[in-house]
Amino acid sequence: MTGTGANAGTGHRVGILVVSDTRTRGEREDETTGILVEALMDAGGFSVAERRLVEDERPAIEAALIELADEAGCALVLTTGGTGLARRDVTPEATRAVAPIDVPGLPEAVRVRTAERFEKAWLSRAVAGLRGDCLIVNLPGSPGGVRDAMDVLLPLLPHALAVRAGEAHAT
Repeated sequence: MTGTGANAGTGHRVGILVVSDTRTRGEREDETTGILVEALMDAGGFSVAERRLVEDERPAIEAALIELADEAGCALVLTTGGTGLARRDVTPEATRAVAPIDVPGLPEAVRVRTAERFEKAWLSRAVAGLRGDCLIVNLPGSPGGVRDAMDVLLPLLPHALAVRAGEAHAT
């Protein structure tokens, strides 16, 4: 699934990568992409450039992340799914493999804030990292988890992306 169209605007280029076996097999509909697009468009300053859906396979996740960061030129890639404790949840490992500069504060903030209402948030293994000029952030696979995570991240992302792009100073 690739898209630009009506969701493309001006601002930081964003790629969305949904990692899900059930969604790739058509057994379940993806709700997370729509939630992300709406949140980013409402926040302003973002342009959803690409959307992808891959199975819970590390090589597929790594390839999609590399393509979104390097070829599509996304400043931000948000992943949904594959961050739990199931054996096939390998999104954090794939992210670390292609984005070796760790940005631990973002997933830590999401865990702390969302665990106030949903104790199982502590089980998330989500990570965030940098690949060149691209910030990659793992999010949960559930619609509610994505909404909660975006409530935490949206105040932080514009400054993080501006600093990485050399447009602002870290303070």
